[in-house]
Amino acid sequence: MAVSVLMVCLGNICRSPLAETALRHHADERDFDLFVDSAGTGDWHVGHPPDDRAQEVALRLGGLDISGLRARQVMRGDFYRFDHIVAMDADNRRNLERLAPADGGARLSLLLDHLPGRKGHAVADPYYGDRADFEACWHDVNNATRALAEWLAGH
Repeated sequence: MAVSVLMVCLGNICRSPLAETALRHHADERDFDLFVDSAGTGDWHVGHPPDDRAQEVALRLGGLDISGLRARQVMRGDFYRFDHIVAMDADNRRNLERLAPADGGARLSLLLDHLPGRKGHAVADPYYGDRADFEACWHDVNNATRALAEWLAGH
């Protein structure tokens, strides 16, 4: 049975779709059976594609097309469906902790907890930023998801 991971940010149009796609890519490179999805703690963008700037940076820097993804909101059922729920920052992790049912089995973490030397750090939200902010976000999620894929493949 495949390991399952849910990537979570606020609106599910910038950081978490980038992380979803990058993690899937790194798992595929390792021929590791992994189910990955993404969601947001907020509902503002449900049904929308990723931000155009996120799409551009994923394609330009990673060669990955995220245009087909659509935003959704985290549901209580996700805590039963996923082995790991990975938040992009502490605020979203706190929101997830409040939503988590007592008997949910998903393990919560921050994405950068999986990158040596970055434990407890947030993937900065590039939404109100410029191209450089989206590039920095891509580098963070790409490096952290590579490390996460390696860890998951070894466990």
